[in-house]
Amino acid sequence: MEENVQREVETLKGMVLTWKRSYLGWAPSDGGGEFLAQEFLEEIESYVYPYVRRMSECDYLSGPEAKEFLDFCYNQVEVLRDALREAEGKELHKRGE
Repeated sequence: MEENVQREVETLKGMVLTWKRSYLGWAPSDGGGEFLAQEFLEEIESYVYPYVRRMSECDYLSGPEAKEFLDFCYNQVEVLRDALREAEGKELHKRGE
């Protein structure tokens, strides 16, 4: 992968991680934040996926490189989902439920 493409991918990774932190910050303290993980996924599918697909179509990214990057993105959705569940569990535990 060319250096400028690598920088672009790193920028995209940073953007995805920033989105994830933002969504986690919006988590309701009383639980029920699963919709945030779904919205995060939709944001990736709406904005990141088409961009990465186009980079692959233009041969800036190989198929395996594009898959690796998209796997990273979808893994971040799962990390957010797990963090939301954990936060909800802690809140339920604090309330004695």
